[in-house]
Amino acid sequence: MNKLIVFGVLLAAFSACVPAKKYNELVERERLCSEELANYKEQAITNEGKAKDLEAKYDQLKKDVADLKKDTLKLGSDYRFLQAQYDLMVAQNEAAERKIDQMRLSGAKETAGYQADIEAKNLELQRKEDALKALESEIVAKQKLLEDREKRVNELEEAMQRKDEAITQLKTRISGALKGFENKGLTVVEKNGKIYVSLEAKLLFASGSTAVETEGKRAITDLAKVLETEKDLEIVVEGHTDTDKLASASHPKSNWELSVLRATAIVELMLSTSKVSPAQLMAAGRSEFHPVDPKDKAKNRRIEIIISPNLQDLFQIIGQ
Repeated sequence: MNKLIVFGVLLAAFSACVPAKKYNELVERERLCSEELANYKEQAITNEGKAKDLEAKYDQLKKDVADLKKDTLKLGSDYRFLQAQYDLMVAQNEAAERKIDQMRLSGAKETAGYQADIEAKNLELQRKEDALKALESEIVAKQKLLEDREKRVNELEEAMQRKDEAITQLKTRISGALKGFENKGLTVVEKNGKIYVSLEAKLLFASGSTAVETEGKRAITDLAKVLETEKDLEIVVEGHTDTDKLASASHPKSNWELSVLRATAIVELMLSTSKVSPAQLMAAGRSEFHPVDPKDKAKNRRIEIIISPNLQDLFQIIGQ
């Protein structure tokens, strides 16, 4: 502002003492200076605004820098913490690797021991496996033998059952055929798989005689007719006496001879009155030594016809 006043004074002074040309030049210069001054003012206002913007940005930058420093400090702290954790993990990993190496070295010896133990156990296992196979083969063989034996036993049981059934049926037939003699000293009993036909001597013989009486002949004939169709039987005729001694100069001279001759007489009668095979018959004398009732002599004087199945088939099964 002071510059403008001075400039105006100088201009007035020059106007008084300079010519018009000079004056015009000065005026022109004054106009240019005014324009330039106006531009300066405008620029100054613009620069002042820019300066305020720069100052605001500077303040923001200072704040950002402060925030960044704060963040940097936190990041640094976090970094140092992570670094410490990392270093710890590295140390732990190295220690673990050293331990693993030690275990590997010591484990090699243990592994060798284990390997030797495993091989020994494998050998023992193979030995036991071989023994087991041998035992299994033996078991199979014995199982086969057992099956064969069971088959034989079943066959034997079936055969025995058939024999028992046949004997039971035969006993029924004999009892039916001799029904008329039941109260005359004749009994029919099935015992131990055999049929015992017992006839008291009074039904068959006169005292001391070996000749069969008429009624006795009829009983023996009826029995023989039942037995003649049975080809798988063994028939034993036993003579029994009491304890009374014989006093005779002719035969029979003893109870032994009497028992045998009476049994023989019954066998001959059965052969002459039926088709019973002689191979199925046997005569035997028991004398006085197998009494059925020591107090009753009449019961001890008897003929016993023991009828039993031919066990040849059973013996063959057992032999097999």
